[in-house]
Amino acid sequence: MSNTADNSSEAELVNRVVQGDQQALAQLFDQYRERLWRTVNFRLDQRLHGRVDADDILQEAYLSASQRISHFQPDASHSCFVWLRLIVSQTLIDIHRRHLGAKKRDASRDVGIHGGWNAESTSYSLSSLLLGHLTSPSHAALRQELSEQLESALSAMSDIDQEVLALRHFEELTNRETAQVLDISEQAASVRYVRALARLKDVLTAIAGTTEE
Repeated sequence: MSNTADNSSEAELVNRVVQGDQQALAQLFDQYRERLWRTVNFRLDQRLHGRVDADDILQEAYLSASQRISHFQPDASHSCFVWLRLIVSQTLIDIHRRHLGAKKRDASRDVGIHGGWNAESTSYSLSSLLLGHLTSPSHAALRQELSEQLESALSAMSDIDQEVLALRHFEELTNRETAQVLDISEQAASVRYVRALARLKDVLTAIAGTTEE
């Protein structure tokens, strides 16, 4: 992929990608690279951190996108970024199968709504990040206990609410992109995000009370 600066607008690059322009695809991928990295960082199984490099995952996803460039047909409901993020997600699933095999909870079951990740996978990733500060050996027992509480509380949310929270709060997608990924209206995505944040606040408040006891 080229890192050469390019003044082409995003819309112009997207139009060139539609025409099969591989250079435009490389430039767009570079523009989205930091955002796609957040998807990798959030979705990658904790057991693979340190074993699988995020740059290698993104390179594999880029090569997959370049092979599937003729399939890209943007419209109002699917932007180029959302298309590339889907390819990154599919690449991650393949990498989990490749490296963890049967030790993975079952890679095929991790594919949830609209090609995303299922509720079990999402709640685990959410709880891991939210409890990331408890890393010392002395915190191991507390982290395990709180992780179980947090996963249980998050699992009480609907699958889509969990995904909205993950996409907006951790992957930092816009409301429109979140709606596109989940194939729901922008209004529904916004309402679900507010509701999920309120639920998360309640959960974290309860957990904070536990740690202070």
